[in-house]
Amino acid sequence: MSTIPDFNDRSLSLGLARVSEAAAIACAPLIGRGDEKAADQAAVDAMRTQLNKLDIAGVVVIGEGERDEAPMLFIGEEVGTGNGPGVDIALDPLEGTTLTAKDMPNALAVIAMGPRGSMLHAPDVYMDKLAIGPGFAPGVVTLDMSPAERVKALAEAKGCTSRDITVCVLERPRHEDMIAEIRATGAAIRLITDGDVAGVMHCADAARTGIDMYMGSGGAPEGVLAAAALKCMGGQIFGRLMFRNDDERRRASKAGITDFDRVYTRDDMVTGDVIFAATGVTDGSLLPGIKREPGFVTAETVLMRSKTGSVRHMRYRNPVA
Repeated sequence: MSTIPDFNDRSLSLGLARVSEAAAIACAPLIGRGDEKAADQAAVDAMRTQLNKLDIAGVVVIGEGERDEAPMLFIGEEVGTGNGPGVDIALDPLEGTTLTAKDMPNALAVIAMGPRGSMLHAPDVYMDKLAIGPGFAPGVVTLDMSPAERVKALAEAKGCTSRDITVCVLERPRHEDMIAEIRATGAAIRLITDGDVAGVMHCADAARTGIDMYMGSGGAPEGVLAAAALKCMGGQIFGRLMFRNDDERRRASKAGITDFDRVYTRDDMVTGDVIFAATGVTDGSLLPGIKREPGFVTAETVLMRSKTGSVRHMRYRNPVA
């Protein structure tokens, strides 16, 4: 009979919120200071310290990079006290380092946790992504459709015209043709400079954010984090890994990827129940950023559980010296 504790998402959820809070608060003094590396390092240090207080036997499956690239929170690093359940952890201590350095919207501290073996070990390569919110039949949009076909299909499913659809796209030269095609349908585009986890999360709350769909290529690890968020919030995400050279294919093979052309769904990327926490660093349409006032710091966190579909917004105010 196993003596390893089961994954208890309810009891672990508040601890996970403290982890994202700690990371966000740690990098707050560096908002707008122009130093991306210092902000990221502050978030990493704080997140790791807080993770190691949790009674888990955690393994980082989505982290700061390979072991030789990242001294802390590297892929494969063991975290926690070792006395609790075995868990997979996907994290981005500061999603939007450039956003933080420039004091631009939607920088977040993000972390997800699930039972051991429940998250795709995505290699650090690009992923072609497509996401929509909840309430739509499977297959309404697919990666095999052209961008224009996706817009028209979603508009038809929503009972509106293409002009009523807004698509979130990462502003990169590689997306210029896609942007032109989307705009030719009459749809609007909200361009973001960084932070595509937040970009995908916007789709799940279209009434609040005004975003109906996310599409374009970005980091595969961020795709898994976004899938964890949608597992809790509802919605669909599809991802296909993209390889620029043989080195990236070797990296994927090392991560256990065998089918390089596979289209991953949300439930392929996150196969079990998951808890997800995100804390605002800079003000955004999902969460307010860290507020500093004499003697106090205030942070707001969204904490979600896929098992129950619960979404909690938590405001944390703490005295500081």
